[in-house]
Amino acid sequence: MLSPPERLRDRIAQLIFPRIGSNMNPSISVEEDADRIERLLDEYPIGGLCLFNGDRIRTPQTLARLQSRSKYPLLIGTDMERGLGQQLKGATVFPHAMAFQACGEQQDEDLLEASARAAAREALAAGLHISFSPVADINSNPRNPIISTRAFGSTPETVSRLLRAYLRGCRAEGLFATAKHFPGHGDTDVDSHEALPIVDRSRSHMDELELAPFKTAISSGVSLMMTAHVAYPSLDPTGMEATRSRSIMTDLLRHEMGFKGVVISDSLLMEGASHQGEHPGERAADLIRAGIDILLDIKDVPETVDYLVTLVTTGYLDRRLVDAALERIWSLKTRFGARFGPGAFIDPSLAQPFSIIACDEHRALAHKIAREAIQLADPEHGRVKIKPTQLAAKSTACVLVRPHTTYNDPTAAPLKTSFLESFPTGGYFEVLPDTQDDELEDLSLELESFTNVIIAVIVKPAAWHKFGLLPSQAAFVREMTSQQEVILVALGSPIVLADFPDASSSICAFSDVEPSMLALVDFLKKHEIDPLHQSYSLHSS
Repeated sequence: MLSPPERLRDRIAQLIFPRIGSNMNPSISVEEDADRIERLLDEYPIGGLCLFNGDRIRTPQTLARLQSRSKYPLLIGTDMERGLGQQLKGATVFPHAMAFQACGEQQDEDLLEASARAAAREALAAGLHISFSPVADINSNPRNPIISTRAFGSTPETVSRLLRAYLRGCRAEGLFATAKHFPGHGDTDVDSHEALPIVDRSRSHMDELELAPFKTAISSGVSLMMTAHVAYPSLDPTGMEATRSRSIMTDLLRHEMGFKGVVISDSLLMEGASHQGEHPGERAADLIRAGIDILLDIKDVPETVDYLVTLVTTGYLDRRLVDAALERIWSLKTRFGARFGPGAFIDPSLAQPFSIIACDEHRALAHKIAREAIQLADPEHGRVKIKPTQLAAKSTACVLVRPHTTYNDPTAAPLKTSFLESFPTGGYFEVLPDTQDDELEDLSLELESFTNVIIAVIVKPAAWHKFGLLPSQAAFVREMTSQQEVILVALGSPIVLADFPDASSSICAFSDVEPSMLALVDFLKKHEIDPLHQSYSLHSS
């Protein structure tokens, strides 16, 4: 294993983890972005990469090429709360975190640990080392626009219990896990991608609720802690966001709570981390002073590194802080090399075989979790009944309502294909962001000819997107549920079901991933659901 760099410029560069690829508009694949990273590596030996928008076949080859080009081993991380398939097309994708608690306490931990192990194996096989998950936030505000279904539950007990299971899975396979977003993002009503949220709660409240899962993560040996671009006046009266707050990142996290691992910022492209008119190098210096080790998603690497070098050489930034951060980062590289061999950075097959990615076992596990999670949201409505086909009437219609679309959203094909195979006399329709009012009126009229109407809505947290249905979509669903019997399905946050109380039956799937869509069709194929089926309360933990 190589020793860490000695030159100041190289040591500072090791703290920088820019993105490769992008899920922002316009999206850029890992492969399209690789040449830019190669040119960067020639001048700036960055410590690692934050990966977006890859694919199962090409991305492992691209990462191996970049590793061979890099002077020092690169740590590659990605957001994989829903498995590697969240970022690499063709890899296994799992339901959202909230789905696991719906599986019941007798099996939720086992299923979650198994999914974490599966995702870790796939990540290692693809050449990744860090999962920017799990979410340790509590879904304490059900209408939180950015956490919601990404959280394991709404109580510290549930989140802590499932958090431990996830960390066990990652640790068993050798993938570094990241607990986020410290000190807690679950009680916000603002998306930190768009603005700076403020959690104005007492210190005792933070101790009892938001901080509890992070204490569990530390005691469970989590390797990294990701910050929240959120202000907490009770923890830092200056109003500084946690990412930039020494009171929170050093005094609280390191000294009081005893965290010895690597502290990584959330994306520094987010508005919650932005200060107007500020030089990116000055912002980076503030974060290092606060106690941040890894600067994630830096936009201008050369400008930032060069500015930091100047600040250190002129005494405005203590070099000891840089050295301490590098030591913690390098410890991860050393640990990975010790477990799998230094050659595993370039040849990930030394950690896991490529064939493990999207293998039958992993895909079957994802489908099992989706099937176990799906349930009646309100059994008081009785049984979900699919009525027999009536003469001169069509049978069953399924309407998918999607408020926004991105490159990595599940395509309609899984739901459409599976639904029409199971209900061959039925009809399938979609309501998308660009669906016009006159089209909605025509659809309402057409749905009158169907015996059964199923409306599946996708309301989920997503970066740089508004949470919830568009006004026209909500009006359409409200009109449909008030005028005829409708089976309403939440392919995401169950909170949306409370907005449409006139639905004849409500079903929770908790996620819009392909396994959850297929599980929904399997659920409906039963035609009649036992009202004693385990139910999900909107206030459940």
